[in-house]
Amino acid sequence: MKKHPVEKLKEHFAEVEDPRSDNVSHLLIDIITLAICALISGADGWVEIETYGNAKFWWFKHFLELPHGIPSHDTFGRVFAQLDPKQFRESFLRCVKAIANLIEEHIAIDGKMLRRSHDRANDKAALHMVSAWSSKNGIVLGQEKVRDKSNEIIAIPELLELLDLANCIITIDAMGCQTKIAQKIVKSDADYVLALKKNQGKLYEIVEVLFGNPDEIQATNCDYHREINKGHGRIEIRKCWATNDEEYLKYIEQEFGHWEGLHSLIMVKSERRVNEVRSTETRFYIASLPPDAKHLLHVIRSHWGIENKLHWVLDMSFREDESRVRQGNATENLAIMRHLCLNLLKKEETANCGIKAKRLKAGWDMNYLFKVLSA
Repeated sequence: MKKHPVEKLKEHFAEVEDPRSDNVSHLLIDIITLAICALISGADGWVEIETYGNAKFWWFKHFLELPHGIPSHDTFGRVFAQLDPKQFRESFLRCVKAIANLIEEHIAIDGKMLRRSHDRANDKAALHMVSAWSSKNGIVLGQEKVRDKSNEIIAIPELLELLDLANCIITIDAMGCQTKIAQKIVKSDADYVLALKKNQGKLYEIVEVLFGNPDEIQATNCDYHREINKGHGRIEIRKCWATNDEEYLKYIEQEFGHWEGLHSLIMVKSERRVNEVRSTETRFYIASLPPDAKHLLHVIRSHWGIENKLHWVLDMSFREDESRVRQGNATENLAIMRHLCLNLLKKEETANCGIKAKRLKAGWDMNYLFKVLSA
């Protein structure tokens, strides 16, 4: 017999340890399940979660024990402030494995700051999370907190450890353009495309010199591809050059150390035309993939899905940047829950509307919430 989706959700989070004493009024699994369902249905904070739970008490009573009714907003806040984020993240990963098919996948990795999560009075910095985004599935695969007084260079390898990278292509912005990160990706039977920026110093300059003027490119064996997109009153032209010029690859190895699996040096030139206004941008990359300009341009464009389909949606549909949840581990645990809720809403495809509208629909229609939980 097929399990009820609420029961499946409870199973995924069953191994999270309760940080409270034995004398408690509300079961931990009830608190977690209520919070996830409320977040899916449009709640963004503890007061809203409590309000939603009371409004839908009749529905939850069929699936949860709720020995003392719906917990108060203070209880939700205290519990999530104490929960171990590592255990909570492991439960999230179990949920992801249940809904995603990660064969020959493109994974984009990027960081996001939760701007209102800082607490100056207690000298607490804003939470900075690095996330892994599946372009094919359109979901978050995992996340890692950037520790205080640290940066993404430390967090990215820790995030990669959580993921099954075999046969995947990993794209990372310039912060992740590090020899150790490239090595870790290749040793995981994956490929990489890493952005180069001027903070890479001489390496950036060498690749820039290699391509020089697009009309007089210095590299040999250079593959080229161009794409034109029109719509909404604008024209976007993207050009990509990719090469495996042996002379330059050897020079990079001699001067900048060993880049595991390095096979391609890439330049992408983008031009945007809106009426009479034109803007251009040139970007450089290194990759372990062959110098197929068409394929590489597609991979590079796909990377920006993490900005447009994850970070932007979290801010606009979940109001993440406005959240002032700051107590203990609650900020990180709430961020993980948002990722889970976004994943479930993305996987539910019967409603032809955006994430915000789906959240409202789930709050209004319990049958639709059932569908989202079944995704």
